[in-house]
Amino acid sequence: MLGRKALSAAFAGACLIAAPPALAAGLQAGAARVDVTPAADKLPKTMRGILDPIFARAIVVDDGRAKAALVTIDAGAIPPPMWTSVSQRVEKEFGIPATRLLLTATHTHSVPFGGGVVNYEDGIIAAIRQAMRRVEPARMSYGTGVSYININRNIIDPETHRWWEGPNYDGPSDKTVAVVKFETPAGKPLAVYYNYGVHAVVTGNLDMLSGDIPGATSRYIEESLGDDAVAVYSNGPAGDQNPIFFQQTYDLRAIRIKDYASRGEDISNAMPPGGQGLDRTNPRVAKLLDQQKQMILSMGQMLGEEVLHVSRANMERPVEQAMIAGASKSVTCPGRERTDSGRAGFPGTYVDAAAIPIRLSLLRIGDTVIGGVDAEIFTMIGQRFKRESPLKHTMMVTLTNGSARSGYIPNDAAFAYNTFEVVSSRLKPGCAETAIVDGLLDLVGETEAKPGK
Repeated sequence: MLGRKALSAAFAGACLIAAPPALAAGLQAGAARVDVTPAADKLPKTMRGILDPIFARAIVVDDGRAKAALVTIDAGAIPPPMWTSVSQRVEKEFGIPATRLLLTATHTHSVPFGGGVVNYEDGIIAAIRQAMRRVEPARMSYGTGVSYININRNIIDPETHRWWEGPNYDGPSDKTVAVVKFETPAGKPLAVYYNYGVHAVVTGNLDMLSGDIPGATSRYIEESLGDDAVAVYSNGPAGDQNPIFFQQTYDLRAIRIKDYASRGEDISNAMPPGGQGLDRTNPRVAKLLDQQKQMILSMGQMLGEEVLHVSRANMERPVEQAMIAGASKSVTCPGRERTDSGRAGFPGTYVDAAAIPIRLSLLRIGDTVIGGVDAEIFTMIGQRFKRESPLKHTMMVTLTNGSARSGYIPNDAAFAYNTFEVVSSRLKPGCAETAIVDGLLDLVGETEAKPGK
């Protein structure tokens, strides 16, 4: 029996010689963004206002036989009930089945995580509806670049010699920026769909509504392209990736730890959410918070400039016909429940728990495949999928089409580190990495065998 690598090689060879299925018409695309920012007086009392607006952004693609939608919202996650409701509405109203819908969260930590404060669902439907109305003949191209605004966030603390959160310049980190560009046959920009792995956590201490780095990046790209072009961010495997310029947050944590300790409370291994407990009258605190506001604009411009550079100078030859196909499945891995507490630095203790399903999605547009996972994934899992994929144009999007109960999904080797992502994971080690990669590779084969599904 052929192994996985041999099958991938054989599949890649078949792709080179097999004639593509006939398409009924040329590629068409349309895009839109809808502001879903709630009124300031609707925000939870824990929030202090609106730093920048948040959006639902959508790209609709049609190959003449099948349509697909790529949607991203400025949200922390996609609750499963939202995914179920949205996917049903999208299929009923637009004829786009769940297998050809990718609904992704930017994972900004600066939005309300519940309570129905933001009307995402109607915003998503409105964005897709507007994108459908704007569909026109288009061509598509793919390119990649690099950005250095992310960094592995798991280090050995120099004082405690335990694993902890901090900038690990030598740790694994995928700097790739993948860009899919849609434009008219005459070259007018319609939309870019870009993929990068970084946590949107810079503005979390502000307790203000914000799209964080993804929001700043998309706004910058859209302002640069003009003419209603839409820039849709997709969150790459960022479970272990922080913004490289994150020192203000570390400094604010140290201040909070010291302040709480002076009142007899140790929070060094259990950080309160957001900016809870910060003395905002402290000039040092105020300065650090102001710097965080500047940092999202700076890093948004840096990532945005790379996306623009790739779209101008590093795209492969555009195509005006591209088969669309989608597929999905669930894989299941053994679960565990933690019985102790503490953020990081120590091994957790666990008891067996129910197995955890992980939703996998795959959308193929021509020779570009986008593999989706409904959880926070470590970078090495995404890199393995790209490495083993039979198609060169491959990316992984996370926090897509729901939210698994898994918590973080580390790669197998990372389970040896007592970082907060590892000790909080509800998965037992040794299953998820291979289950996800092999599952997505199976879906690649499925979309080849059943185009338009």
